Amino acid sequence: MIKAIFNRLLQAVLVALLVGLLTFVMARSLPGDLAYRIAAGRYGYDLVGSAAAAKVSAELDLGQSALAALGRWFMDLVRLDLGTSLVTGAPVIDEISHHLGHTIKLSAAAILLSLLIGPPLGIFAGLRPGGVLDRGLLLVSTALRALPQFVVGLILIIVFGLMLQLLPTAGHDRGGHLILPALTLALGLAAVSNRVARDAMLSVSRSPYYTFGRTKGLSGWQVFLRHGLRNVAVPIVTYLGIQFVYLVEGVVVVETLFAWPGIGHALVHAIFGRDVPVIQGTALVMGLMFVALNALVDALCHLTDPRRAA
Repeated sequence: MIKAIFNRLLQAVLVALLVGLLTFVMARSLPGDLAYRIAAGRYGYDLVGSAAAAKVSAELDLGQSALAALGRWFMDLVRLDLGTSLVTGAPVIDEISHHLGHTIKLSAAAILLSLLIGPPLGIFAGLRPGGVLDRGLLLVSTALRALPQFVVGLILIIVFGLMLQLLPTAGHDRGGHLILPALTLALGLAAVSNRVARDAMLSVSRSPYYTFGRTKGLSGWQVFLRHGLRNVAVPIVTYLGIQFVYLVEGVVVVETLFAWPGIGHALVHAIFGRDVPVIQGTALVMGLMFVALNALVDALCHLTDPRRAA
């Protein structure tokens, strides 16, 4: 356990170094004048001019070398300080904290929906391989994985927002605003998790211990609960680690599409405004969240593994 904790801490340090370096280089490499972009983020594109850009450049000391700016960011990071936004002047940690709660809410809803949709359907398909449900799920899952997330989101907006007018298409002030963005993410997650559950259930149902449970006179439901559930759960929980990668990628697109005020939406605005500290801080938090969530998945796999109880 100590070794596992040490490995995760080392991974977190490496993530911080790589994310900080790569995001800094990419943000500095974007086309356009840095001072002008920051000034436009502060005052708006209609009001910004060369005088405002020069004022911003002098105020923020943008003429310093890139290496000095990067070194200062790393020194601040050692003190657990993510710096100050170049556009708003607010501490980066405050801006991230404001948006992170919305992202966690959206991600939790998406994961919950995907677990309610994907694994149960996959388990039923695995119990009857080659059946109508199994073939239908394969077709739907392939289509969902082939479509980009923004296309799935647009389809949901057109159907449920414009045609049926059942759900709001953007915003966050009411509970209904969460449904479409969460469903957009959940469908992509469930498209794969149902196949993982299906293959796991098929493998377990053909195992000797599962067959032996049937010969003892147990019903199909009893055999599944006693001999199948924990064995099927292990690959599903393991796949959660891969789902988090999809989730980290997806929140940027989905939050922007649905105007959801999460950390992905904030990252897009920071990129347009060349707000380098916010870009670095947001990417760092997303990377560290991925490390922490993978550690949680490892712990859950350890707890659900039937061999642990043996």
